Amino acid sequence: MAAVIVMGTMMITATATVIRMGTPTIIMIEPLALSRLLQLASPMLPVGAYSYSGGFEAAIESGTVHDADSARLWIEDVLDLYLARFELPILYRLYRAWSEGGDVEDWNARFRAGRDTSEGRAETIQMGGSLALLLRDLGGFPEDGLARLQAMVPVTFPLAYAFATANWAIPAEAMLHAYAWSWIENQVGVAMKAVPIGQVAGQRILAVVASGIPTIVARAATHPDDAISNFAPGLTLASCRHETQYSRLFRS
Repeated sequence: MAAVIVMGTMMITATATVIRMGTPTIIMIEPLALSRLLQLASPMLPVGAYSYSGGFEAAIESGTVHDADSARLWIEDVLDLYLARFELPILYRLYRAWSEGGDVEDWNARFRAGRDTSEGRAETIQMGGSLALLLRDLGGFPEDGLARLQAMVPVTFPLAYAFATANWAIPAEAMLHAYAWSWIENQVGVAMKAVPIGQVAGQRILAVVASGIPTIVARAATHPDDAISNFAPGLTLASCRHETQYSRLFRS
């Protein structure tokens, strides 16, 4: 029997997507696929995501982010301006390409080119390479698929993530939701360590920001190719500043 996740404004099954305005989003996902998705979304996944701030630490150092409210605004803005318009739409296209025999090489190259700072590029390549190695060690993936994945060096994190979820038959909307959730959770962790804010404040931010994930996922899945954009100058500048920041908790 399939597991059920209730989200927002669409009804989604593992085999079909039905849009019904005003009704809850229901994602039907097989129990094993759900377990695999939770494994990918877990902070225990050994890819080093916890060690990066994505420029957030520089925003804290400069005073742009200084309390729970400003931390929430920063996370919401990056989610809306960057993830929803660039990373998630490309992740969705990579998933479709792996599932349908499409041009994963092109979308991987586009994402890599869109990481417009040294630390942003290093982050996705390190995490993507780590995930690709982990998937080979876990076993159960087609050898030709693994060979194609590892031949696309440097492997970005969305490329490897999409490969895993496509092969594990995880519905696309559930994949996007979990990816966004993991990113938000990591950013909240940065705020808790570096602002700093307390655990309850962190959970409040997580609850508020995560409530917008269904809308973000719906946008990512319908985002036109020619509208995909990494234009978020404040984020880019923060990431550049973080690369030379004197004292850092997070990798650059």
